[in-house]
Amino acid sequence: MYLEIITPELTVFKGEVDSVSVPGINGDFEMLNNHAAVVSTLKQGHVKIIGDITPEDADNAQFQKNGKGYCYAIKSGAIEMNANKIIILAD
Repeated sequence: MYLEIITPELTVFKGEVDSVSVPGINGDFEMLNNHAAVVSTLKQGHVKIIGDITPEDADNAQFQKNGKGYCYAIKSGAIEMNANKIIILAD
């Protein structure tokens, strides 16, 4: 599935991933390929990305290695997933 993480300043990540976990306003949740359509607000926490990515795939150095994937810290935001494309608007 395809993921984009966009902030007011720039697009910090775009690329293919295996899974994404986010801090939803009502609790953390994970999305895998072919997940049902989702729209949600996000609270402060970490977006966790699993997939064949490298830090060079991200446009800034705010990604931290976390086991099999990477984490990106957010203060708040919104997420939409539809047709295997995830867009995260993060602050």
